[in-house]
Formats: sequence, structure tokens, C-alpha cells
Amino acid sequence: MDKFRFFQKAKKNSYWKKVFDKDWLDYRWQIKNRVTEPKILQKILYLTDKETKTIQRSLKILRMAITPYYLSQIDINDKFCPIKLQAVPTISETNISKSDFSDPLHEEEDCPVKGLEGVLTHRYPDRLIIYVTYQCAMYCRHCTRRRHAGETDLPTPWLKILKAAEYVKKTKTVRDILISGGDPLTLPTDYLEKIIKLFREIKHVEIIRIGTRVPVTCPMRITDDLCQMLKKYHPLWINTHFNHPKEITDLSAKACNLLADAGIPLGNQSVLLRRVNNHPLVMKNLVKLLVANRVRPYYIYQCDLSQGIEHFRTRVSEGIEIIEYLRGHTSGFAVPVFCIDGIGGGGKIPLMPNYVLSQGHSKWVLRNYEGLICNYTEPSNYTYEPPANIEKYIDPNDQKNIIGVSELLSDSNTINIVPKNLVRHQRRKK
Repeated sequence: MDKFRFFQKAKKNSYWKKVFDKDWLDYRWQIKNRVTEPKILQKILYLTDKETKTIQRSLKILRMAITPYYLSQIDINDKFCPIKLQAVPTISETNISKSDFSDPLHEEEDCPVKGLEGVLTHRYPDRLIIYVTYQCAMYCRHCTRRRHAGETDLPTPWLKILKAAEYVKKTKTVRDILISGGDPLTLPTDYLEKIIKLFREIKHVEIIRIGTRVPVTCPMRITDDLCQMLKKYHPLWINTHFNHPKEITDLSAKACNLLADAGIPLGNQSVLLRRVNNHPLVMKNLVKLLVANRVRPYYIYQCDLSQGIEHFRTRVSEGIEIIEYLRGHTSGFAVPVFCIDGIGGGGKIPLMPNYVLSQGHSKWVLRNYEGLICNYTEPSNYTYEPPANIEKYIDPNDQKNIIGVSELLSDSNTINIVPKNLVRHQRRKK
């Protein structure tokens, strides 16, 4: 039996047939030799002059850079190859919809430090994002941060990283740092370690996470040296971004397993993309391959309202249908959370099929994945009794910082949450 489970063995396009394996398997060579020119892409994919001119026009919106490895996985005989759809620019990217936003998630508006817009986002109470570069090994055509992606191939200046660390030091509620970008794993290992070490030395930071797509687009970046460095800074988690089974090759599977062998828990965040993965059985195949390589499916995102990607968006109902096909039909830990990232910095809002059919005084009527309907009887003569001596087992900061709907459910005196600019209240003022 193969050590790894993968959809296909990695291919090398004949354009690079003279490249030695020693270079081909070196991530530095891959990044240095990314395809950025439409004329070169034309030769590799046998594009027409018209197609090449179209790509040239679309590059005004988001630059193109594709690693030779990822480009080699494209099936040139398949017009709708899922690798091609994610990597090769189209004229559709120049169409800006009325519902599009440059920064739909308010990542820059949710920056609490002047001068660190695009470097730091603090949205949730106990965690925040640090953007350490806007370089990626490959610029996905569905990128939500396309306003910045590929602006430079440089890391975030060290002085700005230090300034972000100062904010974290002062903000004692922050226990979880997400290092993102761009792609942090495109940075030199020593510079990445310098950043991780800086935040690991902050006492109240419990967890460091890294968001990366290099196991997908440049799996040779996952080296023994990188893994040895990362494992020094546990607890450290990595989330990657596989969207389609075809992206799981023997090389990408090996990359994931190297990280897992280093003791790093792996999660996967997919984006629901029209013509790429918006079918329940495609997504089922993907999650099965992921868990076989010790990557837990974490999220499926509804495509964001970023500018120029409406052609990738699907109906929300398609995501719910996918969860319906996964729940009960595969392992529970292989079922990701389907969510929409709320416009204006609303954060991740989970969506799922409705399994509650009705609720009575003491019974709930539920249905399972087969359509079986059953009830659950709640305890009779019930009075809520909290755990004994709970003060010993809870974090005082958690008790102080209860907000939103949780605040209404808590022992606080808050009786309602009032929308901003409520018309009824404005009439009162008058």
C-alpha cells in the first residue's frame, strides 16, 4: 500500500523536460521560475493569440504568477480543468459587480494601530491576524485579498512586525496569532523563524497558526529543515487550502505528511468555486483524500464579495447541499463547517442543513442524514445546576469579555442588542 493517498502522481510539463530533478524539486527554483508572462503561458498551454491577449488585459486587475509545478498539473485537453480555472487569468476578472467590494471583510478597517493597515487585523476578542508578506507562490484567481496580492515580492518590513508585536504585548486578551499574507511559507526560513519566535516569546500568546497554500502550489517548500524549525515553536497549527482532489498529488501528500510528522496539526480551508468543486461528490472525494493524509477539513467558504470574482461564486444552497451529502456519509471529522465570512468584518457565520424539525415543552423532533425522524426527551423536573467550584476552572478574562448573543445568555444585566442607527430610535431623538 502507498504511504500516502493521492489523486494523481505529479506531472512535469514537457516545457521543462530539460530541467534536472534537483532543480525541479527545489522550491527556490520553482518560485524564481514562476510563469508571469502571457506569451510564455501561451507556449506551455498552446493558447490562441486571442486567449493570450485576453489574459494580458486581465492582468491589470491581479498579476499572474504560477509555479512550474502547479502549471504542470493542468490538463491541456480540458477547457475546464480545475487547476487551470484557479491559476489562469480570464477576462471575467475585469467585471466588477455592484455587490463587489475592494475589502469586503474590512480587514484594514479592523486594524487598531495607525500605520499597520494591511499588516494587522484584530476582529475577534482573543485572536488576530498578522500579514507578513503579500507574495504567494501562485496567485489564485479567486483571491479575496486581490487588492494587495502580489504588490511586491518582499516581506513586511521588520519595524512594522515589531510594532504589531507591541500591540499584542499590550493586548492581554490575545491568545492566538494567525500568521498570514500572501503566503508566509514563501519567506526565507530564517526570517519566518524570526517572526514566529517574536510572537512565541509573548507570554499570553498560547497558539500560533500559519495559513499557507504552498503544500498545494509548491509542495517542495515543505522540507525537513523547515519542519525542524517549525516544531521548535509548538503549539503551532497550519491551515492549508486544497480546493479539488486533482490538487492532491504524491508531492503535495508528502508535504502534508512531513508537517504532520513534525507534530503540527493540519486543517484545510476550501472555497466553494463554480465549475471547480461545487458538487457534493467532488467535495466528498477531496475530504476523504485530506483525512487520509492527516489533514482535517476545517472550513468550506462561500466565495467572498471581492472585486472581479463573481464568476466563481455559487448559490449558498450548493454549500448546504454539500454538507447534507457529507454528514453521515463520511467520517464526522471529515465534515467541514460551511460558512460565509460576513460583509463588513462580520466574521465567519456557519450555515448548515436544518436537522431540527420541531420543539415541544420537553421534546425535540430531529431528523438524521437518512431522513429518519426521531425525538429526544429532555430531563423532567429540571433545574439548572452549574458545575461546582467553577471559579477554579474558568479563565477570569473569559468571564469579563462576554459580548454579542453570549452576553444576552449570561448573567449580565444586558437585555438587548440594539442595531446602529435604528430608525425608531432616531424618531425618539427628534
